[in-house]
Amino acid sequence: MDCGSGLLLLITRAMRRLSEGELLGIRSAEHSVTIDLPVWADLVGHQLDAEVAESESGPWWFAVRKSAKVSTVFSLGERTPVGHRLWAYTNFNCNLACVYCCAESSPKAAARHLDPEVAREAFAEFADSGGKELFLTGGEPFMHPQLDELVRAGEGLERTILTNAMIFGRGRRRQMLEEMDRSVILQVSLDSATADLHDAQRGAGSWAKAMVGIGQAHELGFRVRIAATLFDEDPTAVGELHSALDEIGIDKQDRVIRPVAAEGFADAGVHVSIDNLEPEPTITADGAWWHPVAVTNPHMRIHDAPLPLSEVFGVVRDTLEVQDAASRTGREVFRCA
Repeated sequence: MDCGSGLLLLITRAMRRLSEGELLGIRSAEHSVTIDLPVWADLVGHQLDAEVAESESGPWWFAVRKSAKVSTVFSLGERTPVGHRLWAYTNFNCNLACVYCCAESSPKAAARHLDPEVAREAFAEFADSGGKELFLTGGEPFMHPQLDELVRAGEGLERTILTNAMIFGRGRRRQMLEEMDRSVILQVSLDSATADLHDAQRGAGSWAKAMVGIGQAHELGFRVRIAATLFDEDPTAVGELHSALDEIGIDKQDRVIRPVAAEGFADAGVHVSIDNLEPEPTITADGAWWHPVAVTNPHMRIHDAPLPLSEVFGVVRDTLEVQDAASRTGREVFRCA
């Protein structure tokens, strides 16, 4: 048998009788199984421990180890319905040059400010079509001189600003923050419980300044969410970060631990593409994109302008329909009742 003609049903039934860590031996003379079985094992979370051919043309032996549910330090989530959430890059210049920045932001990057008039039109269309969540990111949004206008343009939506919390302590930026509606959430980047990892990834002294900024935001009455970005699974370091966040009063629901995406400045991390990444439509000053982590990837660009949003979301929905149809190929309804 090949995997599509009953073999996977036999394997699945056998796997149910095994305990975590036990091995299932499989012998097959069907060459396609050498391709399909590893894909299936990876998909369901089991581990292919060994593959041995009795000859160049088979048969083949496989040893599959039963795994428990995948455990990870990274935050998990469900698909966000298209049309529920919109991301907007307010600008691309930043006071930091983080080693994994997916947007290639830095002090030297062109600002590419989002025009407040474009934002008003986009956010109004988003709200009128039933949109709920608006995320303002960058770059560092507080480097946009009209950030307050962008925030007001999204009034009525659930607004979140992604910031490194380092530069809103004085002057005009402090004034914008103080005058901002307290329904706005501030999502602050903090990669570790101490300065070592955070500063290595974001720049010397950035951890201490971020901690000061978190305190200032709390003092002004803002809800603060924390987002940590890591190259690798590190349960110990993440545990220490959670303990530190307990101490400064960050609710557990307001913590995101995310992996690096292999985009922008990052030369390692999670590979993302339209095929494997759930869409979260994103607008910038000069286009629209499949997801906020992919705004430097020309293959993830879905429109050459941020407006109209109906076109942006329409392209995403049409693409998902094709992907869903492709995943159903070969499976037919056979009615017996």
